[in-house]
Amino acid sequence: MGLESLREELAELDRRLLELVARRQELVAAVGRAKLDAGRPIRDYSQEKEVVERARATARRLGLPEAAAEGLVGRLIELALSAQERQRVAASGGGDGRRALVIGGAGRMGRWLAGFLASQGYGVEIADPAGEVAGYAWRPDWRDAPLDHDLVVLATELRVTRDILRQLEPSPPAGVVFDVGSLKRPIATELTALAAAGGRVTSIHPMFGPDTELLSGRHVILVDVGCAAATAEVRRLFGSTMADIVEMSVDDHDRAIAWVLGLSHALNIAFFTALAASGQPAARLARLSSTTFDRQLAVAADVARENPHLYFEIQRLNEFGDGALERLAAAVERLRAAVASGDEPGFVGLMAAGRRYLAELGR
Repeated sequence: MGLESLREELAELDRRLLELVARRQELVAAVGRAKLDAGRPIRDYSQEKEVVERARATARRLGLPEAAAEGLVGRLIELALSAQERQRVAASGGGDGRRALVIGGAGRMGRWLAGFLASQGYGVEIADPAGEVAGYAWRPDWRDAPLDHDLVVLATELRVTRDILRQLEPSPPAGVVFDVGSLKRPIATELTALAAAGGRVTSIHPMFGPDTELLSGRHVILVDVGCAAATAEVRRLFGSTMADIVEMSVDDHDRAIAWVLGLSHALNIAFFTALAASGQPAARLARLSSTTFDRQLAVAADVARENPHLYFEIQRLNEFGDGALERLAAAVERLRAAVASGDEPGFVGLMAAGRRYLAELGR
């Protein structure tokens, strides 16, 4: 067979593979309905293990790499769980006949929230001067019409969120109000003031990005600011998903975020800043890269594409953030000093301390 004939046969196989995937998703939907009717959870780890082991055995029989088979089946499992999670959210959602306004809904996270609420049956409206979002009613300014919605979501930058909360305080809307800010102390005064004025208000932090499809293994942090009923209602929004719900105080949240987001963001910004100053073209380094570099480069590239103003807010406005940055600077200096002075025991000690700290993760 000639090259073109071989390529045509491969293309036909690719089409058939995708048709099989589509058929698999149809069966997945049927399984999801059966689980829902039987009151069974979406995720069944024993069944997943069986699917993976079956795939590895089949790979061995066919002379294929077992790891490749496991990776492929793992992605199919993710697709299945994501479809069943959306199915469960749609079936369990309490939004039928209710309305939600997403202020800042033209942003990436705002769009995710709009889609999430729409999947639960809410009639979703977007308020954002950035422009319309296909599929949703839109107004450029949230003040252009009465706030008579059942949910009012603030998917805005912290300074904008703070201003909106202040404007809502004199006459709180009847619906539940919640923000999705990455920090809570910068808006804590306004949140608690709105609650004290009778507002049904709470605060959440989805610990995932707007490209997330499957919430299994993801976390949603709830921060009660004085209205337990509002917190409980927002908790129910995520109750049909596989997200882990974590309740924290304002201070505990921001202390943890200094390390979970602040430190990780700073590390990656420093990484690509150093690379940019290296004089080495990124493409050349990528061609010569190692496994570790590939992983770090992928994460850094994701960080570089994010909203720089939001990331500056996370660094600048967190009252607990200085400690993380100082520890990062001190750690880099200890590493530099050990290398510069030829202190191999000190270098080994740094790595040994890291292994001890991370041992509880089993990694």
